[in-house]
Amino acid sequence: MPSVLFVCFANLCRSPMAEAVMKHLVHEAGLTEEIAVDSAGTHCGFPGEEPYFRTIDTLFEHGIKSTCRTRRLERTDLSDFDYVLAMDRRNLTSIERQYGSGSADVRLFLSFAQEAGTIGFDEVSDPYPDGDYATTYETIMTGCTALLDFLRREDTPAP
Repeated sequence: MPSVLFVCFANLCRSPMAEAVMKHLVHEAGLTEEIAVDSAGTHCGFPGEEPYFRTIDTLFEHGIKSTCRTRRLERTDLSDFDYVLAMDRRNLTSIERQYGSGSADVRLFLSFAQEAGTIGFDEVSDPYPDGDYATTYETIMTGCTALLDFLRREDTPAP
């Protein structure tokens, strides 16, 4: 079963939004038992809290519920997950510097959408506190759709 961990700075906006969107897409695809999804923050200051209310409101507007509780990235996550996906270069650098390496494929989240040709940039902008949550949602939806397509291809055995 492939496992995916989305990572942003505080685990309040982008990574919990990506977690909720990906879980929603995985559920719709009937793959809940095949793909594990979680999120974390490189500098999570509020472990165990719900995501920022604007994140929850944005997801609700699209019929998606968040069950995420904030947490800090742990060194073991780099071995426990197959994919550790950073929302931007700053967090990717932080992961690499603070946590070293593990067996996970650590990269920018939007790399899958870039490879699929569905997006032309590589970072999810941080909407906290009063930014454009709608645009962040659309970017994350595009990225998660490309990621799910990738995971389906990778998990399909060759004939």
